[in-house]
Amino acid sequence: MTPASERGRAISRWVLAAAYLLVGIIHLRSPDAFLPIVPGWVPWPRETILATGICEIAGAAALLTARLRRLAGIMLAAYAVCVYPANIKHAIDHVAIGGPALGWWYHGPRLALQPVLVWWALFAGGVVAWPFARRGAA
Repeated sequence: MTPASERGRAISRWVLAAAYLLVGIIHLRSPDAFLPIVPGWVPWPRETILATGICEIAGAAALLTARLRRLAGIMLAAYAVCVYPANIKHAIDHVAIGGPALGWWYHGPRLALQPVLVWWALFAGGVVAWPFARRGAA
């Protein structure tokens, strides 16, 4: 990758880490607000929300640590896949979290962009280079 691409990856990494840190803090500070979007098949919903907050904060910190960056990218990508059922429930059940229920203008793009979040974690973690590297350069 070019120096400019690496700079873009670094910026991407810091933005993603900041987002996960913020969301992790919110999950730890207000876990009960998220209970309505936890699917019924998830055991110990409140504890699961608290665990997700810890995972988000740990993932953010690890993403900014050179030694743990790759693992953090993989784990944050997996995390984004694992929370997808909660995002679907949030959309289908029209659950309001801390305000009015959000419509499909919010949920549609959020659900559609979840794969981008998976890619972003992998890119920020240095797992993938696409689309910024030429074919064959990993």
